Amino acid sequence: MTAFILVPGMFTDAHVWRETAARLTAEGDEVHAVALTGTGGPRPAAADTIDLETHIADVLAVIDSAGAAPGRQIVLVGHDYGIHPVLGAADRRAERVGRIVYLDSGLPQDGVPALAAVPDPALRQELAERAGTDGELPAPARDAWQRWGSTEGVPDAALDRLTASATPQPLRTLLQPLRLTGAAASLPVTGVLCNAAGSSIEMVQRGVDFGEPTLQVFTGPQVTFFELPTGHWPMLSLPAELAEVLRRAAEGGGHRLVAPDAAQPPAHLRPFLLDVPDIPRERTGHTDLYLPAAEGPRPAVVFVHGGPVSAEGRPTPRDWPTLTGYARYAAGQGVVGVTLDHRLHDIADYPLAAEDIGATLELVRADPRVDGQRIALWFFSGGGLLMADWLRQPPSWLRCLAASYPVLAPLPVLGPVDARFRPADAVPKAGALPLVITRVGRERPEIAATVEEFLTASRDCGAAVEVIDVPNAHHAFETIDLTPESRDAVHRGMRAVLDHLAV
Repeated sequence: MTAFILVPGMFTDAHVWRETAARLTAEGDEVHAVALTGTGGPRPAAADTIDLETHIADVLAVIDSAGAAPGRQIVLVGHDYGIHPVLGAADRRAERVGRIVYLDSGLPQDGVPALAAVPDPALRQELAERAGTDGELPAPARDAWQRWGSTEGVPDAALDRLTASATPQPLRTLLQPLRLTGAAASLPVTGVLCNAAGSSIEMVQRGVDFGEPTLQVFTGPQVTFFELPTGHWPMLSLPAELAEVLRRAAEGGGHRLVAPDAAQPPAHLRPFLLDVPDIPRERTGHTDLYLPAAEGPRPAVVFVHGGPVSAEGRPTPRDWPTLTGYARYAAGQGVVGVTLDHRLHDIADYPLAAEDIGATLELVRADPRVDGQRIALWFFSGGGLLMADWLRQPPSWLRCLAASYPVLAPLPVLGPVDARFRPADAVPKAGALPLVITRVGRERPEIAATVEEFLTASRDCGAAVEVIDVPNAHHAFETIDLTPESRDAVHRGMRAVLDHLAV
């Protein structure tokens, strides 16, 4: 049997686990729902006495009193913010802990405060500016929980209870960095992902394949994953199913990720699907030009990578085979191919990325080898949100906007995005600007939904959209789906863009 220690997230107390805990107990498991100091447990007179270390101590106290029966393992479950005190406690009692469960939570790192996991970038900034101060973050009103995670599947009565029992979150719990020694690094781990919140095992596997450094540790044999078809509060929406998943996790069940083949490069660094001319680049700052063998000012296509992408990742996006492949292909067709590195390293960085694109366009249009009156912008993946600025106010020199497997509305799992970057809201102002969208048939559902939202808005306002469908292709197909269908899609997309530049 197992001793489950259930640690709640922000604003919530131990009562949030009531139904799930009851089902685990009914099967003979020992269950402790932790009441964190100030958010369900004892509440000191001053909130400034409560910090992350206080909550770690709360969890340690339960660990020290739990699981005394011979052979009974302790499983620590951290939901949302709760994973921070869970990891802090596991680091200090690694010999007592049998497994750690990340329940729709972030991936805390040593030295990083829980503030980094707050989904709203504006709120993160506001709280960061209050570092070193005292106080509390007010609990959400009933209609504001969505700001903190999807409420998909939560019954109205449960949402009422959640709101009624919510308490303010002491600021110091979010601002104090988590300190880890690595003592618990080898403990078995299970991730429980909530699909309606925008996360999935497929997404994590793609991140692993992409080479995301923070995810590589989850490819070990001691790590498993489960999915639940619900939002961010499965203990309220699917309590029985969550109990079953926790029990299976304790037994070591679940899906295991596939580690990248060390002999193969990550998917995004594999060769481009077309043979393209080996045209050298000309680099200026964060911008590269691929110049055609043609005289006179030539039109240009600016290829904008997606993201967020780690600032430490190497090579940087403008050196990825997909971007260099498209740019060389464009140069081989007689136009200037342009790639750039922009600062979309975090969901809050869209304004910075937009600035970088603007700077590249100024540089490119001022170049005497470029026809500054004939420019196309081509966006990829998460860069699709950056289309909004150009849809809202298309300049006369912008002849076409293209996007391949784009994200065209903010994804809940990544957190709130500035309302400026919502292409569906901007497209009614695009006028006659031609749009070319490459849509893949094997897209992740949460991204496919954003494309459909955009296309619906486009039809409603009569926007000039050409859709190039690739039914059997995946997201970022140019280095993984080396098929005639995929090659044809790249050719069709390039022809469409070049036709608009020829006008």
